[in-house]
Amino acid sequence: MRDHGPGDPDRLPPPAPCGLPAEVNGFVGRAGELAAAARALETSRLVTLVGPGGIGKTRLAVRAAAAQQNRYADGARLAELSLVRDPRLVAHALLGALGVTDHTGRPARDVLLRHLAGRRLLLVVDGFEHLVETCAPLLRDVLRHAPGVAVLAAGRRPLRLDGEAVLPLGPMTPQDAALLFTARAAGTGRWAREDPALVRELCRRLDGVPLALELAAGRLPALTLEQLLDRMDDRFGLLTCGVRGALPRHRTLRTAVGWSHELCTPAERLLWARLSVFAGDFDLEAVEYVCSGPDLPAGSVLDVLGELIAQSVVTRAESAGGARYRMLDTVRAYGAEWLAELGDAERLRSRHRDWYMGLATWCELEWFGPRQADVAACTDSALPNLRAAVEVCLERPDEAHLGQHLVGTLWFYWAGCGRLSEGRHWLDRVLAHETRYPDARLKALWVLGYVAVLQGDAAAAAAALHECGEGAEAGENVLAGAYATHRKGCLALLSDDVPRAERLLRSALADYDRVGELNSNVLMGQVELAMALVFQDRLDAAVEVCEEVREVCETFGELWTRAYALYVLAYAAWAAGEHARARALLTECITVDHRFNDLVGLALAIELLALVTASEGDPAEAAVLQGAAAPVWDSVGVAVFGSVHFAAPREMCARRAAEQLGARRYEECVETGRALPLDAAVRRALTAPERVRVFRARQRTGPPASPDTREPAGLPTGNGGETAG
Repeated sequence: MRDHGPGDPDRLPPPAPCGLPAEVNGFVGRAGELAAAARALETSRLVTLVGPGGIGKTRLAVRAAAAQQNRYADGARLAELSLVRDPRLVAHALLGALGVTDHTGRPARDVLLRHLAGRRLLLVVDGFEHLVETCAPLLRDVLRHAPGVAVLAAGRRPLRLDGEAVLPLGPMTPQDAALLFTARAAGTGRWAREDPALVRELCRRLDGVPLALELAAGRLPALTLEQLLDRMDDRFGLLTCGVRGALPRHRTLRTAVGWSHELCTPAERLLWARLSVFAGDFDLEAVEYVCSGPDLPAGSVLDVLGELIAQSVVTRAESAGGARYRMLDTVRAYGAEWLAELGDAERLRSRHRDWYMGLATWCELEWFGPRQADVAACTDSALPNLRAAVEVCLERPDEAHLGQHLVGTLWFYWAGCGRLSEGRHWLDRVLAHETRYPDARLKALWVLGYVAVLQGDAAAAAAALHECGEGAEAGENVLAGAYATHRKGCLALLSDDVPRAERLLRSALADYDRVGELNSNVLMGQVELAMALVFQDRLDAAVEVCEEVREVCETFGELWTRAYALYVLAYAAWAAGEHARARALLTECITVDHRFNDLVGLALAIELLALVTASEGDPAEAAVLQGAAAPVWDSVGVAVFGSVHFAAPREMCARRAAEQLGARRYEECVETGRALPLDAAVRRALTAPERVRVFRARQRTGPPASPDTREPAGLPTGNGGETAG
């Protein structure tokens, strides 16, 4: 290489041992993201880390560059552009980062390209988003003219250049967030080991955003963790006073987020503010309905939303139901402040409430049909927004009836998707409000009765259903009266008053037929009638009813009620000594119940499967299955509703297994099952036929073996199993 004079801009000064800023405190976590950055730099000369303010892009970029700089003969250099306001100075800033001074008067761009042409260098460009229109074409020219140069960029939006590898950077994992907060808190000099649960809650409330965690740790000399959590509603006022010497945009949480806001167009700022009414995930259709208006036409919403995604204000993710979007709570809170300033918050909250009431109504209708699994997933995803919609109704006394209607409409979710406890919470809350709209209250009352019945709370169920029945009669609401009678029949069934249960259920089914009602509730009423027949030893009649239900379910593609019909048919098969058929029916039943997270149906089916297993001659495995069902009941309420009839399979199984195993070994097997997590318990149940076969083989060749506690492989887990039939 030729010798250059001291003023020659082509001359790069000998590199320092490290051309990157030294870390002043330890780098925590992000192992996966660092590995992803390293892989991306192996295949692309332009890698851009994108994410919202305070997410840790700068620290990650510098750390990744430090790890990779030995691959480049000229090392790595950091160009910090956040303080550059004039686009004409971008090339000068890059030259400054490279240590190049120019006295020639030539255009800075030309000097930069000439200087880098023969270099092998990793150039880290940070904070470019406000200069993207200038920075992008300049970096494109650098990559074209300097084949030995790679660029690792960090900003709130991509550069959108050919060959760019974009790596979105999200919040830290809960474990990494807790480690970061603890590490920074230890440096305050006032830190003692605190309750890990409080640390986890603080990290959750702060979205796992590194800047927010570091600012929160900085408050510990003056505040306890409990005080920090209590003040979190004013996070922008609380999380200030960053470290001296930090970049201005990193000194407070408000300025970190406000920096993104400054870069938005008026339409983007308006949509940002309106999106703050959403809680959790949301989809495009919801945004177009809730956020559009004369000043933001529905046809433009997609383009504006796309720009917010590009600037890392909104994140996009794929789900089973398609593309979903969300904002970090901190970003949402900033938008909410602007929405309040615009004076438009209440109108937007009403539109949001209306959309999710419509969504709940659609889900209730679609529940009776082939899309049940989609409805369950949709409701799961929408749950934070549904909660927010109910809260809006309860804040406005004249709209409490809308809350009653909304919570009642979600009966299928509370009862069918493992949400009894939350359903009870909302039902109790909405029914505490008196309204002038009796029909909405009646619906919430029978749903409360249903939920309370399944929880084994007979007193609450009886009170709710009595009020519903009287109100339905007074208002001549035949359908509400039928639902009240139906659920009274359920209560009688679970209370072991079987003849009364049969009378009430037949009466309700006649009323349903009279008004033309046909849905999952009606079919479930038929299954419950069949159970009443079973409990009166009228198995043939029960089988006839359930076969009819099964046929209707298969016609409409209904799975949830069908699983309960299969349960009754399995009981009848066991009673007839048809153990293989009973097991096959229960396998279908358990798969569907687990798919929908229906814990009541799941616990009943596993306990009946335990009885079948005992009848097949494997008491140890039967005891394990019994134990596996116990924690499921614990999460629902009273085990088998406190019913003698529903508890009969459990009692028969326990008696048989204990007699064959002895009390001590029986309890050991039960405890083995009780220790299984839910998914493992389901896998255990679904692999029981193979276990029984192995057990029988061992019986023929040697002494009885202890129950196998190994996990089977390759079987479905939570809500992901395929249903047969």
